[in-house]
Amino acid sequence: MAHTIRDKEKLILRIRRIRGQIEAVERALASEQDCSDVMQLITAARGAMNGLMAELLDDHVRFHVLDPAKKPSSEQALAADELIDIIRSYLK
Repeated sequence: MAHTIRDKEKLILRIRRIRGQIEAVERALASEQDCSDVMQLITAARGAMNGLMAELLDDHVRFHVLDPAKKPSSEQALAADELIDIIRSYLK
């Protein structure tokens, strides 16, 4: 089973929260809120999108790059962990 299917409900809930954040940006612009408030909302939405991307990339590496049916070597597992850490750090 693909990780996106397995985690479908959790991922959909995250997307709904992100949608709410984007709608908050729209409302802030429509109500002519201060630009610093709008930028703060955009920053929060961007962080949520980056968090979602990091989670999906993590699962992609663990389920598609490494074969979960075969136990990866300790070297492969370490390389995967390092790559995931770098990606998460980049997306922050």
